[in-house]
Amino acid sequence: MRLSKQSNYAIRALIYCAANPNGLSRIRDIGDAFGVSEMFLFKILVPIGRSGLLTTVRGRNGGVRLGAAADQITVMDVLRVTEEDFDLSECVRERCAHCPLTTHCRYETALSDALRAFTKVLESYTIADLVADRDAVVKTLGLTEPSKQDRVTWTTDNLAART
Repeated sequence: MRLSKQSNYAIRALIYCAANPNGLSRIRDIGDAFGVSEMFLFKILVPIGRSGLLTTVRGRNGGVRLGAAADQITVMDVLRVTEEDFDLSECVRERCAHCPLTTHCRYETALSDALRAFTKVLESYTIADLVADRDAVVKTLGLTEPSKQDRVTWTTDNLAART
C-alpha cells in the first residue's frame, strides 16, 4: 500500500499551518517549503478546505489556516479526504466471484483486520502530534516567530491607553 502524493502533501500543508506562528499561511510559502508547485498544492487543498480541515481567507493578505485545532485533526481525517479508497485488494472491495475460496477465504479477513489496525493507528495521531517539536519544525520550514510587537495581547487596558 502506498499513500498518494496528494495525501502526503496535504499532511505537510497542515503541518506547516500548525507550525505557522502567524496564523495564515500562503500557498506559495507552503509550496516553497516543500518544493512543490502552487498549482499542485491548490488542487490538493481545495477538497481539504471543503472538508473543513482548512479555512481559506481570500484577498491580498489571505492564506490558509487550520479549520480546527491541530489536536482535533487526525491523520486519518486527512486521508479520508485525499484517498479514493483503502482497499488493499479486490477481495476487500468485492467478493471475487471467480475465486474458488470465496466461502472459505481467510485472506479477506486478514486484509480487513490489517486495514482496521492501520486506521486505528492513524486515528490516534493528530496534526499536533506531528508538530510536537514545534521549534524544530518552525526552523526547518523557515518560518519566523512573530516580532514582540506582533505578540501584544490586546486587553481593555490596552484599548483604554490608546484612547
